[in-house]
Amino acid sequence: MNAGDVAWILASSALVCMMIPALALFYGGMVGSRRILNMMMMCFGGASLVAVLWALFGYSMAFGNSVNGLGLIGDITQYAGLEPMLTDNPDASLPAALFTAFQLFFACVTTALVAGAAAGRMKFGAWMVFAGIWATLVYFPIAHWVFAFNSADGSVTGGWIANGIKAIDFAGGTAVHMNAGAAALALALVLGRSSGWPKMEHSKPHSRPLVLVGAGLLWVGWFGFNAGSALTAGHSASVVFLNTAVAAAAGLLAWALVERIRHGATTSLGAASGLVSALVAITPACGAVSPLGAVAIGAIAGAVCSLAIEWKFRLGFDDSLDVVGVHLVGGIIGTLLIGIFATDSAPNGVSGLLYGGGLTQLGIQSLATVAVLVYSFGLTWVIAKVVDMAMGLRIHEEDELRGIDIAAHSEFAYLTDEDPVNLGSAPRS
Repeated sequence: MNAGDVAWILASSALVCMMIPALALFYGGMVGSRRILNMMMMCFGGASLVAVLWALFGYSMAFGNSVNGLGLIGDITQYAGLEPMLTDNPDASLPAALFTAFQLFFACVTTALVAGAAAGRMKFGAWMVFAGIWATLVYFPIAHWVFAFNSADGSVTGGWIANGIKAIDFAGGTAVHMNAGAAALALALVLGRSSGWPKMEHSKPHSRPLVLVGAGLLWVGWFGFNAGSALTAGHSASVVFLNTAVAAAAGLLAWALVERIRHGATTSLGAASGLVSALVAITPACGAVSPLGAVAIGAIAGAVCSLAIEWKFRLGFDDSLDVVGVHLVGGIIGTLLIGIFATDSAPNGVSGLLYGGGLTQLGIQSLATVAVLVYSFGLTWVIAKVVDMAMGLRIHEEDELRGIDIAAHSEFAYLTDEDPVNLGSAPRS
């Protein structure tokens, strides 16, 4: 094992872990002042539950030997409890425990992303039940499809997208962002609209500085997310690091420009959203394109996602924090544009349409996109319906209007002279 590689993935794992509180700040700033604690607790609670499930059986489902060699799901018993990770394979390039921890945080972040569609109106207990089932039935299988590669000696077979059709997804455009975006859409449809939607004075962003801080920390964490996925501290990680940096900057500028043209002003919320949308789009493509290609993908994502967030008003679904407009749309853009901008001089070594590769890679990317979207949306809708019938998803309307923080957690984020110090009642949901 190379000590530099091990050190880099240790650092990358910590950076991806930091994305959980960064996302909590990003989401928390975008909700009302009496929704922020619940929003942050959904991020932390869902991530913590998934981490435990990962240790019990999740890693096996994602990275175990494919059942019957079909590439659909890993052997749930192969690494159950992660006991085998205590003994390292001397021929491996990384400690098994380190790779397991690195991928654990991908599962945690993906689940936390979905919470943005349910802000302020979903029972905390129902969210936790939903998050556990969703990670088990949706994220773990799709992670197997996309991230589980066949072993060099052929002893372990992986997922059908990674090894069968060989779609490119360097760090999770399909398994993470499109998956979370499609799930968020399904959950939002089952939950229904917030009280007073779309004009809800009680749920307007209460702290734009928190949004910017969260977005900035996400940008830093994303270097571990993307460049860490190279699994080495070498050339590939360096190219990916560079592509991630310039794409994010281009996305912020593109979103700001569209806002300026359409509305006459550039907003801090738009700048943060443009940054994140470009990071989403470059995630699958960061190892396949040149820096100029990364700038193009980031700019396209920033511009298109700034328009896509308005679809919820036209189509009538309440995606509270624009998970669909940013993560679903951004993930699709980045995944498909690999088929256009990919160059064989980049680490992935594949050429897209603009570099003489024809339409073959675009077709492969499209197949992977459709498969993930259909599976994630369809199964998430069923899971949400079942949880709703079993325990109910929505909090009481009066609790929603006065603020879910009090109802779900018996706490205020910000005390005023009019608020009781001791609420004197247990959470209702």
